[in-house]
Amino acid sequence: MHLDWPTLTESLNNNGYAIASKILNDEDCAQLISQYHDHALYRKTVIMERHDFGLGEYKYFSYPLPEIVQALRESIYPNLAPVANNWMRVLNIDVQYPAGFEDFMENCHIGGQSRPTPLILKYEQGGYNALHQDLYGDIYFPMQAVIFLSEPGVDHEGGEFVLIEQRPRAQSKAIVLKPRKGDMLIFTTNFRPVKGIKGYYRVNMKHGVSEVTCGDRYTLGIIFHDAA
Repeated sequence: MHLDWPTLTESLNNNGYAIASKILNDEDCAQLISQYHDHALYRKTVIMERHDFGLGEYKYFSYPLPEIVQALRESIYPNLAPVANNWMRVLNIDVQYPAGFEDFMENCHIGGQSRPTPLILKYEQGGYNALHQDLYGDIYFPMQAVIFLSEPGVDHEGGEFVLIEQRPRAQSKAIVLKPRKGDMLIFTTNFRPVKGIKGYYRVNMKHGVSEVTCGDRYTLGIIFHDAA
């Protein structure tokens, strides 16, 4: 997978998110959707309305992860680790992330976080995801990715991806994104640095999904840290 990481890094630093086009082809997307009802692939199913998370359903994959999911995790992380380490440095946070994904996984497992977090999400008409952050323990990676498996305007209407930026002593800013089928969105898990007059300061961010007005919307979530 050859991506323009300098451009993606610049977007992450400036905006807290970046979009890469056509990470998966139509066949890959169709295969992941077709496997949604294969119970052997998943460790847990969450019905969102039961927990006031929204309206929809998602499933966490079991280990071993499907080959395509594992490959995405392993290939994306090393390109994001330098960005994450720079964010920690400018915010004076005493955390450094290993260069390699296997070493980061080892840190998670030593810290008692060993349950896989990659997931596939399904929203039908009326479905939505409330604003949230995907933190599963004390060890976390400050960026994650979502890959869109359905085509907006064809497979579904609505269901835009929403980021809310909560700047200190200011009103929140909404960012609404509409990537296409096969595209990957990388975004901040919980906060990012923003440069101000007196240096960098921390901006908290949450994400969610607006209401799907018709059709079905599927996405693949790639979270790099494991869960406690």
